[in-house]
Amino acid sequence: MRGITRRGFGAATLGAASWLLGAGAEVARAAEGAPGARELRGMWLATVANLDWPTRPGLDRSTQQRQLIMLLDTAVERRLNAVFFQVRPTADALWPSRYEPWAQYLTGVQGRDPGWDPLGFAVREAHRRDLELHAWFNPYRVANHTDLGRLSPDHPARRHPGWIVPYGGKLYYNPGLPEVRRFVQDAMLDAVRRYPVDGVHFDDYFYPYPVAGQAFRDDAAYEAYGADFASRADWRRDNIDLLIREMGQRMVAIDRRVRLGVSPFAVWRNAATDPRGSRTEAGVQTYDDLYADTRRWVRQGWIDYIVPQVYWPLGFAAADYAELVPWWARTVAGTQVELYIGEALYKADRNAQSEAWRNPAELSRHVSFAHRYPQVRGHVYFSAKDVVRDPLGALARVVEDHYGGPARR
Repeated sequence: MRGITRRGFGAATLGAASWLLGAGAEVARAAEGAPGARELRGMWLATVANLDWPTRPGLDRSTQQRQLIMLLDTAVERRLNAVFFQVRPTADALWPSRYEPWAQYLTGVQGRDPGWDPLGFAVREAHRRDLELHAWFNPYRVANHTDLGRLSPDHPARRHPGWIVPYGGKLYYNPGLPEVRRFVQDAMLDAVRRYPVDGVHFDDYFYPYPVAGQAFRDDAAYEAYGADFASRADWRRDNIDLLIREMGQRMVAIDRRVRLGVSPFAVWRNAATDPRGSRTEAGVQTYDDLYADTRRWVRQGWIDYIVPQVYWPLGFAAADYAELVPWWARTVAGTQVELYIGEALYKADRNAQSEAWRNPAELSRHVSFAHRYPQVRGHVYFSAKDVVRDPLGALARVVEDHYGGPARR
């Protein structure tokens, strides 16, 4: 187990003291968009299913590079300062990995070399623009189908079919197997060793989201490794705790400057389930359904930052933005874990079902509300193509109202 923080007690103590003294002034400057304001302004750049980039598989190298540069340039134009680049979408890679095949979203064929190094290129080009580049990994998702035969011939899942659990029409690595946990860490750390990334980032997928009427078949692993736990749920949570804690420990051994962060589904637990939870009525709770004890990771200092996906508007009854932001602010209080809020830019559309998301001012209202809490150190927007299109002008409104100058990291 690591100490109070991943950076060490002495630095944490000094950082906490200076932060407490200057927090009010910094938040005020951030609200005004003043030059030198200290906050993170980021966007997620998704590659799974060619969501953001490349626009389709099989494009030539120069076109892919041109598209990627356009996304980075747009981030700068919107006065953002960080990009969360998905480099391991389905147990594959957007760099010449020693462990896993090339991602199919580049060429259309998993394992086919695209003839260039997208992660290396992205890191260089981001840093040239003073953008942080966080390498975004999905630890356990193997495929968005259930046919092992469709994977590349050299795929680790084909060599180790016992590692795989089909569930909900997809394939997953089994988080309950120690050899799987070690392997996925090795695969992700390959990128950390080889590139000057600013962060390692996981999203909200650990154990998969529940599918009605289906069970995640990990009986054999539970029988082999779960004897010391009161329930299968406790064992599953421990498996994910180990992934997070060990990943952080191994990252520190490589380069302690690289930050570890997670962007979970925003509801840890409803208060009706646990009095420590949020006053929400969410149908999914990360602790109970994804076996991700995100609150513990913060309180134990196992991660450097957290970006809860608060993808609901102010006043939404089941999961109110105005309830979840202060809940997370209280959760990080007294820790050295930085809090950024994940924002659903993709929902801001004139054709949205919700009236709130048809209002171009809704996201700006989010940023204004979050500025009340000094623990909130920035916002991250999903996703890059919506940063470019911004059909409702919601991000433009945020920039006008809050991002008057560049943000200092």
